[in-house]
Amino acid sequence: MSRLIQLPYLDVIAHHALRAFGHDMDPRLDRRMIRSIKQDWFSNIKGDSLSGIVVALALIPEAIAFSIIAGVDPKVGLYASFCIAVIIAFTGGRPGMISAATGAMALLMVTLVKEHGLEYLLAATLLTGVLQIVAGYLRLADLMRFVSRSVVTGFVNALAILIFMAQLPELTDVTWHVYAMTAAGLGIIYLFPLIPVIGKALPSPLVCILVLTVVYIISGMDIRTVGDMGELPDTLPVFLWPEVPLNLETLWIILPYSVMLTVVGLLESMMTATIVDDLTDTPSNKNRECKGQGVANIGAGLLGGMAGCAMIGQSVINIKSGGRGRLSTLVAGVVLLMMVVFLADWVSQIPMAALVAVMIMVSIGTFSWASIRDLKKHPLSTNIVMLATVVVTVSTHNLAMGVFVGVLLAALFFANKVGNILYIGSEATEDGRGRRYQVVGQVFFASGERFMGAFDFKESVERVVIDLSRAHFWDITAVEALDKAVLKFRREGTEVEVIGLNEASATIVDRFAVHDKPDAVDKLMGGH
Repeated sequence: MSRLIQLPYLDVIAHHALRAFGHDMDPRLDRRMIRSIKQDWFSNIKGDSLSGIVVALALIPEAIAFSIIAGVDPKVGLYASFCIAVIIAFTGGRPGMISAATGAMALLMVTLVKEHGLEYLLAATLLTGVLQIVAGYLRLADLMRFVSRSVVTGFVNALAILIFMAQLPELTDVTWHVYAMTAAGLGIIYLFPLIPVIGKALPSPLVCILVLTVVYIISGMDIRTVGDMGELPDTLPVFLWPEVPLNLETLWIILPYSVMLTVVGLLESMMTATIVDDLTDTPSNKNRECKGQGVANIGAGLLGGMAGCAMIGQSVINIKSGGRGRLSTLVAGVVLLMMVVFLADWVSQIPMAALVAVMIMVSIGTFSWASIRDLKKHPLSTNIVMLATVVVTVSTHNLAMGVFVGVLLAALFFANKVGNILYIGSEATEDGRGRRYQVVGQVFFASGERFMGAFDFKESVERVVIDLSRAHFWDITAVEALDKAVLKFRREGTEVEVIGLNEASATIVDRFAVHDKPDAVDKLMGGH
């Protein structure tokens, strides 16, 4: 089938789709967009379809569990997962990434639902979507470049640990049948791909779920199934405007929750996009992803669903099962809804042990085992950042907090490292009546004190030259250090000359320095 749907059929479909949406553009741009559509949607039809089914099966119990965490009916999480996955397939900036209801977002909703009810949650979901769209237009995703590789590695490792820990309740205080089924599931997942021909044709997680479900139905063993997680919906979602007063009081109630949901949702989505970029060796448009997440959450709120974001676990399942394009995300959302509404009797019989096996596979595949080996090779600061991100994320179950701590530590270590790369040499002038200081390196808040400590203010000389031709001044702390140095020399009766400032440094010095202005001492002591 994938061979059948090729040129010229896809060209015609894409061309008419563009025309339908008003794209009357330059032929070269038209062809480029057609190629992009074909690549994103139709380059991997078989792999995307099968992986989407696997993701849909794994999403069902997770969506129910997250609904329970948030304190809402299971259908709220299921409708949200369907809606977000379908919309993000079209609007997202990272093909192959799965977005749906998530645990991190559910935890933030608990208090709102408990104190104000579902309607306010739906309103908060709509506002979250609007804020995420605004973030996309403000290009806040560009801030991801400040997240170091060690933070990303720590985040990934922490998430792998959290995914594994989330499976422990299903493996605690249970009969031996559960352990046997889980072990059998892992055996199928890792051994099935070794079978010639057929092993590569079908994703092993899907085979695992199907085989264990058949075994459960035939044996009739007493183990937990998807049906035990909660009641599945029996109707399609309908348009649902939140029944809340449209006033400032409502806004002040939902705004704090929406802001937190926006930050956590975008952070997790951006981190997930980075991980999928690495897994597939393809780029993503993270600002488009921000806007896409916003549109998806607005859609979820209008169909009775809660706010969601990208899911690292499900995205890894998708990629590991052969998914690459937008079609996999669309299939996951559509199949999820079809299963819970029309095939509920069958879906409810899927043993949780099968899904536990799949999630254990995800945790093993997500964890960066190379990072353990690299602990000996990497600098201590890099290892501390990575481990701190892991510890904080796992201990707090707050992904945003873990990343914040990691980024903060990385910034402090970087500032300290750059601040130490400062050399100040000195030599007496030829006549022996003066001294020349040569400053080499970066002068800013972390190296300002080091800069001051390099000068001998008590030396009896007539003239001092401070050569800054190989230095760079970054902030007002550096300028203030220069002011203090110059004024201290003058107080001792020494003539001071500052030379060699580059253009950028001269700009900030001219603007903020006071040593070359009248009443310099008074201005400096007065804090400018």
